[in-house]
Amino acid sequence: MSVPTTLDRLKPGESGSVIGVDGNDNLAQRLSDLGFWPGTLVRVVRCSPLGDPTQYALRGFDLALRANEARRIQVNRN
Repeated sequence: MSVPTTLDRLKPGESGSVIGVDGNDNLAQRLSDLGFWPGTLVRVVRCSPLGDPTQYALRGFDLALRANEARRIQVNRN
């Protein structure tokens, strides 16, 4: 069994299953609306040259998130 971590800690090529989104504010709601639901598989596609933002693939589309946004998403590494 893997130890939970946050999405921002995964490296390009790694993937994880979403556990949940931290918080109860507009950002948490927006991340949930974008498809970060428990059980969703998320793969890190690539990081920008300066490390922020990072591109993620989930549910058939790619999405870029800043580190402070990805830090809100709890995942289990796959």
